[in-house]
Amino acid sequence: MNLKPSHPSTHFDVQRVRADFPLLSRTVHGKPLVYFDNANTSQKPRQVIEAVDRHYREHNANVARAVHQLGEEATAAYEDARDRLAGFINATSRNELVLTSGTTQSMNLVAYSYALPRLQPGDAIVTTVMEHHANIVPWQLVAARAGATVKAAPIDQNGELILEKFFELLTSDVKLACVAHVSNVLGTVNPVREIARECRKRGIPLVVDGSQALPHRPVDVQALGCDFYAITGHKMLAPTGTGALWAKREHLQAMPPFFGGGEMIREVRFNGTTFADPPHKFEAGTPNIAGFAGVGAAIDYYQGLGFDAICAWESELLAYATERLRDIPGVRIFGEAKEKEPVISFLIEGAQATDMATLLDLEGVAVRSGHHCAHPLMQFYGVPATLRASLAFYNTREEVDAFIAALLKVRKLLM
Repeated sequence: MNLKPSHPSTHFDVQRVRADFPLLSRTVHGKPLVYFDNANTSQKPRQVIEAVDRHYREHNANVARAVHQLGEEATAAYEDARDRLAGFINATSRNELVLTSGTTQSMNLVAYSYALPRLQPGDAIVTTVMEHHANIVPWQLVAARAGATVKAAPIDQNGELILEKFFELLTSDVKLACVAHVSNVLGTVNPVREIARECRKRGIPLVVDGSQALPHRPVDVQALGCDFYAITGHKMLAPTGTGALWAKREHLQAMPPFFGGGEMIREVRFNGTTFADPPHKFEAGTPNIAGFAGVGAAIDYYQGLGFDAICAWESELLAYATERLRDIPGVRIFGEAKEKEPVISFLIEGAQATDMATLLDLEGVAVRSGHHCAHPLMQFYGVPATLRASLAFYNTREEVDAFIAALLKVRKLLM
């Protein structure tokens, strides 16, 4: 794995950044918190917390349902989040962004509104062994309804997608291909541009799970060349229950609504209903308005720091943490891709993942243990679970040292 040197960055004031995150200053079991569960959900800066609080204190009303001042302010905040997200991923139009509760809803929208009407018996959907369940289960559900199948492309022991095998699966019966931009377990960065190019040659739309990419790297959907890109807010500093689906305009226009109800209609009659134009025809009901006010603040925060600085610091942290972990006797790291984000899944010989995570928590260290919503990937590596330490730009080398010290202590207790 090609990691950058682990010397400290001279361009990133991590302590100044940490001051923006209130929760990072708390203690757990009497120990300073070391939060290494960022792939699960990120912590929130005060700017995001204040945006949510300000919405409820000053602007609380429903969107698109009233002409009074509060209603207009709430609608403006909600639609502003759409504008900011569109700019954040370089969409060609704000109307290509459907606001959702996160990637799971986004994937199900594609599955039921795009894939299901097009699937026939004998058709196939291609995904990969490294996917999160949100990029597997929706395809299985609609494939079962249509009499289609789901095929999974393999990976190698380094956790990298075997591209030639993926491309071999893109046969004439394939109606959709699906891939994670970044693996939530391995940190592997998949070559989405290359995958999209090969899919286009065969006329196969490509769905990308961007949940783990947007928190760590700039994303340009036009440059990537995919057809759909799913976004989760709570992993990128924003509140839970927020996210989006970006899709090419022609797909959204051709897709029928998935949810029915208020706000997604133009006119309702018992002899027939006409629907709003995209993206609003996919946004039935009252959304998480305050949450999307927080999305706007989260995007401002990322842009204020700049991804050049974020990527450089996180790369240094990943290199340093990997280097320190390798010094622990009996450690096995899963995922040694040439290009990866700051996610390290590992086990220590003779110790169960859940036992270690429980004892690490007593030392103030928060990591994830389990299958990480990726059963097929666990089956590939022949393990029931791993420990996962996932870092963010507000983490420090000193926290890595505390994590390693806690691991060594826990290891002694379990050996």
